[in-house]
Amino acid sequence: MNMIQVITTTDTLESAEQIIETLLERRLAACIQVSGPVHSHYTWQGKREKSREYLLFIKSRGDLYEELENNIRAMHHYDVPEIISVPITQGSQGYLSWLNSYLGPAPTAQG
Repeated sequence: MNMIQVITTTDTLESAEQIIETLLERRLAACIQVSGPVHSHYTWQGKREKSREYLLFIKSRGDLYEELENNIRAMHHYDVPEIISVPITQGSQGYLSWLNSYLGPAPTAQG
């Protein structure tokens, strides 16, 4: 299993809920946790910025990443949203199996 955790931020809880609902409905994610609001500090277009954001931790599978990213981009309000994928290299077998069973079908090997 090539499991990943994708991290993104949103400006409102409503935006986070829209992303969550879409990703779960389309089976691009099996579990999504929201944390926040968090206080983000960054430089954007040459200026120091601060904002309140909601942080999403999205559990998925590597082969679904491109479609997952495209869905997040389509719903996101930011010009350049944070979308970072981190491989899950270890975890409890039961949890990882549950994640994998919920997600859309894995691509079949062509040979």
